[in-house]
Amino acid sequence: MRIALYQPDIPQNAGAVFRLAACLNLPVDIIEPAGFVLNDANLRRVGMDYLDQTQITRHISWGAYVRDTKPARLVLLTTTATQRHVDFKFDANDTLMVGRESSGVPDEVHNCADARIRIPMLPEARSLNVVTALTFALGEALRQVDGFPAS
Repeated sequence: MRIALYQPDIPQNAGAVFRLAACLNLPVDIIEPAGFVLNDANLRRVGMDYLDQTQITRHISWGAYVRDTKPARLVLLTTTATQRHVDFKFDANDTLMVGRESSGVPDEVHNCADARIRIPMLPEARSLNVVTALTFALGEALRQVDGFPAS
């Protein structure tokens, strides 16, 4: 299983995802451009020493990601999905993608996803933080495939 960040805007969120990935032993693809410099002090502060323990692959664009990465299945977390994450059948080779905090992903990316899932929440709520949503989905995905690291 992998994590993909599409053009993240907020270094603290990216740092939190890198830390989450390090703790769960999951690789991360970051699709640029990001809304910050990847060696930003805020990223380091949140990611702490976990950044050095995270396998991060940088892609200079969506086109480069598509060209260089062949996920078995790209699963997009989006508020516009109809399928709930708890009803989705995950596979150990899935890549879970979250979009920009400010705008999600463009139609081109949305249309390339093999599956689209959402985290159930109150209808009047706009969205969860991307790290929170990703954590929900990863928890369910890793539970389904027995993919949590051995303790």
